[in-house]
Amino acid sequence: MLNPLELAHRFLAEVIVPGDLVVDATMGQGYDTVFLAGLKADVVAFDVQALALAMTEKRLEQAQLTAKLILDGHENVGQYIDQQIKAAIFNLGYLPKSDKQVITQAETTLDALTQLLEMLVKGGRIALMIYYGHAGGLEERDAVLAFVSGLPQREFQVMRYGGINQANQPPFLVMIEKRL
Repeated sequence: MLNPLELAHRFLAEVIVPGDLVVDATMGQGYDTVFLAGLKADVVAFDVQALALAMTEKRLEQAQLTAKLILDGHENVGQYIDQQIKAAIFNLGYLPKSDKQVITQAETTLDALTQLLEMLVKGGRIALMIYYGHAGGLEERDAVLAFVSGLPQREFQVMRYGGINQANQPPFLVMIEKRL
């Protein structure tokens, strides 16, 4: 059985072909950026922490892959991308092994998500890995769920995947596919 992040990768790999423009909205330690670059996609990755950019650069170099890394918040995606995208991924929460006070915020996440949904091509997908077991995490989780629950059914299919018998606050995946 796949965990939610593995499932996110599988769902994204089903639609991404070489040369597609894709976004890693929260590069973090670089795992998703490397995954997307390994699909031969043109990857643009965002993070507000220089440490995330440095870790991602190192992972890309080790894997002999490339991506455009941007030290800026994902809410500014529209300043860097002015064309359609095939996919995007978010890992909400904080950067492991770093300052746990620096977290994704509902306002900026929803701003980025709104922009990316506009850029998304028909058949494109956005994966949101929601980690909420930290201060501020519940508020962001609830805001994201309320937002995606309100997306028009005719235009978007939205699904939620995650464990139900896990202790604490297990992360879960929200997957969005653009239908029209």
